[in-house]
Amino acid sequence: MYTIKDMPVQVPAEDLELLSGVETATVGHWRLLGFMDRAIQPLLPGRRVVGTAVTLAISGSDSTLLHHATGLLRPGDILVVDRLGDNKYACWGGGVTVAAKASGAVAGIVDGPCTDLTEIQDSDFPMWARGLAPITTRLYDLGGGMNIPVSCGGAVVMPGDAILADESGVLVIPRGEVRAVAEKALGMQVAGKEREARVRRGEVKLGEMSGASAKVLAKIG
Repeated sequence: MYTIKDMPVQVPAEDLELLSGVETATVGHWRLLGFMDRAIQPLLPGRRVVGTAVTLAISGSDSTLLHHATGLLRPGDILVVDRLGDNKYACWGGGVTVAAKASGAVAGIVDGPCTDLTEIQDSDFPMWARGLAPITTRLYDLGGGMNIPVSCGGAVVMPGDAILADESGVLVIPRGEVRAVAEKALGMQVAGKEREARVRRGEVKLGEMSGASAKVLAKIG
């Protein structure tokens, strides 16, 4: 009934520190894989978190394994919950939030609704979910999987992957690709700020800089 694998090796702290300066939308300029469905949105505004994915798969109205999993989380972990298609029952609320934060976890991501928004806000615990619902799960002891490959928002999440989540959404990055993705994104962000400053000063128009204006003018002769 339960498949529980070993806790994954955590992503190196120096890689996560580098990744913490990256915006998901920057990576979205070139990368397509690893982005969760945009319906999975932050419940607390203005947050950006990075951490190691600990995965969970639980179904329907049961959250027995989720309660157990909160006791296994470590500082720096992000619990990613695959609800196996359910979008009715809220498996995550105020009590689970308190338990996850007490373990040192830095965030939770649920492919389904949460509940107890005020309690989540009071705990100051970053959460990403498909909105809110008043109908909650129970302890039906129906089984599930922990630290197995899961699908969350259409993205494959392996235990031990890096997670980058911010106001624009959630990105999953295989641990071996974190540094290369972060370094490329940070370089793009620096260049982007420089371009924005030139436009702000009136030195150049956006269409001229991007090459869009040349394309339009070529079409209209």
